[in-house]
Order: sequence, then C-alpha cells, then structure tokens
Amino acid sequence: MALIAARILGSNSRTALRRWCRFSYSSASAAVAEVESTEVKDYADYRRSLYGQITHKALLVDAVGTLVLPSQPMAQIYRTIGEKYGVEYSENEILSRYRRAYGQPWGKSRLRYVNDGKPFWQYIVSYSTGCSDPQYFEELYNYYMTDKAWHLNDPEAEEVFRALRKSGVKLAVVSNFDTRLRPLLRALNCDTWFDAVAVSAEVAAEKPNPTIFLKACELLDVKPEDAVHVGDDRRNDIWGARDAGCDGWLWGSDVHTFKEVAQRIGVQV
Repeated sequence: MALIAARILGSNSRTALRRWCRFSYSSASAAVAEVESTEVKDYADYRRSLYGQITHKALLVDAVGTLVLPSQPMAQIYRTIGEKYGVEYSENEILSRYRRAYGQPWGKSRLRYVNDGKPFWQYIVSYSTGCSDPQYFEELYNYYMTDKAWHLNDPEAEEVFRALRKSGVKLAVVSNFDTRLRPLLRALNCDTWFDAVAVSAEVAAEKPNPTIFLKACELLDVKPEDAVHVGDDRRNDIWGARDAGCDGWLWGSDVHTFKEVAQRIGVQV
C-alpha cells in the first residue's frame, strides 16, 4: 500500500514513502485521540444520565505528585542539611543510594509508613547519606513537615475545590504517607479544603491496596462507584482506585489541572 502510494505521489518514491508514513501515522494518532475523546464524552454522558449534571459525588486526591510537590530536589536537601553533620556524598551519589534503598523490600513490616514512619526513614536517610547522626535525621525529618519543603502543585486548587464543595462534591486526600501529612497540610493552609484525609500510616494499607480508597469513601459516606480518584501514579492511583470500584484519572495524562478535573465532573469554575 505504501509503495503504491509512493508511485502515485511522485517519482521520488523514498521521499513520497516518508511523506505517506508521516501522513498515515498522523492520521492514526488523530483517529485514536478522537476515539478516546468520544469514549470519555460518552462515559460522562452515561454518568450524567444516572446522576444528573454532576458525574461524581466525591473527588479523592493523591498528595505527593498531584496536590503537592517538593520545592527542592531531595538529594540537594539531604546534602545541604547534612554538610554540618559530615555528609560527604555528592547529590548524585545520594540520589542513587536513595533509589536503591527505597526500592528494596522493607522487611520489618508490610508497610513502609507505620505511624510516624521514623524507622523506615531512618534507614533511608542513613543508607542514602552514610550518616546515622540522630540530630541530622531529626532535622531532616522535621524539615519535610514544613511549607519550606513543599508547595502546591496547582495555584488554582483552592478556588476549584471551593467550587466543587459548593456544588456538593465531597473531597478527600488519599496518600501513602506517614503521620506528618496532616501537619503538612496545615502548614500549607490547605487542610480545610478537604472533608477527610486517608493516610496509609493510619489506615494500615498503602496504595494500590483498595482498602485505603474504601476507607476514604467510608469517611466521606459515599459509595466507591460514586467517587473518582486523581493521582500521578498509574499503578498506585489508577489501578488501585479501580480495584476499589472508584473511577481513576491519571494526573498529567487524563487531566492536567484541577480546573479540568472539575469540568469533567460537571462543575464550572
């Protein structure tokens, strides 16, 4: 087919073939995007036929990577704070060792974050930096509970969440985190935006375990099928939410802003 097209398009078959391939690829991509867009619209219309203008009664939001982001690279902070405690590893070395430690099975518990999560984080910090000084660990641990360490991902989040709640949509944070999450949300002045917070350290279940999503729905007094979860991790957030019976939208792919999330739910901001 492509060779025939090359002959039709001109004498220079190689150039024509490349043009044909680019045309075919672009056409296929456009067709896929159109199908996906139609499917999303059809599903939204289906939900509205069941529930009215609002497609979901509750919005569940992932914390790190969706609601909030680190303000500086982790290795930079570990290195900067650690210099006065004798940390000599470079930022690249710290990052490499951190990834290696974080990726290993945590043998002391099936959960990484139990209560304050300190045993897990002491291991991570010590392995990543080669420093086991308890004062260093405490300073680093407490730093990540402040508004210096984190910032809101979407500057329009407050306005959007206010509009959602005004429209009757309940909100909850669902996060794999230790007990520092609540004081962190207070430090960022966003704790009052949510009706509930489901933290893995308190629920004793980490995403993608459906239990944490079901707990969030229980706290909001909604059925899982009436909730949609938004997060940046396909496995933990999307697959986990769907295993619990919720809808799931991937941040950075399905949606890119909370305003877009609200519009998909049926709330104009």
